[in-house]
Amino acid sequence: MSEISPKAEVSPKAKIGNNCKIFPFAYIEDDVVIGDNCIIFPFVSICNGTRMGNGNKVHQGTVIAALPQDFEFRGEKTECVIGNNNIFRENVVINRATHTGGQTVIGNDNVLMEGAHISHDTKVGNRCVFGYGTKIAGDCEIEDGVIFSSSVIENAKTRVGQGSMIQAGTSFSKDVPPYIICTRDCQYGGVNMQVAHQHGVDEKTLKHIANAYRLVFHGKTALFDAVNQIEEQVPDGPFIRHVIEFLRATKLGIITK
Repeated sequence: MSEISPKAEVSPKAKIGNNCKIFPFAYIEDDVVIGDNCIIFPFVSICNGTRMGNGNKVHQGTVIAALPQDFEFRGEKTECVIGNNNIFRENVVINRATHTGGQTVIGNDNVLMEGAHISHDTKVGNRCVFGYGTKIAGDCEIEDGVIFSSSVIENAKTRVGQGSMIQAGTSFSKDVPPYIICTRDCQYGGVNMQVAHQHGVDEKTLKHIANAYRLVFHGKTALFDAVNQIEEQVPDGPFIRHVIEFLRATKLGIITK
């Protein structure tokens, strides 16, 4: 049984799980599914298309599944899919997708700090941190364990690889490869050792990753040739393979050397 304040406006069509607490002045629309053990604080808006898992905490002023800020949006039925155990702090905005069948996706165990914004059709993995005022544009892809410092701007259709960190105030329009630090001027700032350790990368593999990025960022070849050199010169393994696959899949290019 959930505790729903009589001062909250909750549609009778919304599906609310067990052991949820919904505070006064929360607003929940018709086409909403909320899992078990969620806490919805005052002045939160949870809009049509929300599919929320278990154990999420949504703080004051947050809007989930807001209409996409996309000029192509024509009022189609889309979704915003949220996993388990996420924390949405004050004034976070998550837009649902633009076109029929589309989804904006937030995985599990993410923390979105005050004023963060995730735009339409973006896919976020697990255990990411979005610092104060960070803005993620539409159609982006963010892998697991990424850390965005405060006031980061990720522009549309870019990707950020697993275990990377983006320094405060950075604005970028190209892909950020896995396990690296992206400096404020969009430069390669070295391997993100601490987070890589958290992803199970041992010291030997860290050296291999550093060697791979030495070929990419400090070599004098095109990215295509640098990736071929990684395959030839760096011992293979799952982490190196992930780096190679990420680099080969880039459409916009990667951040500068």
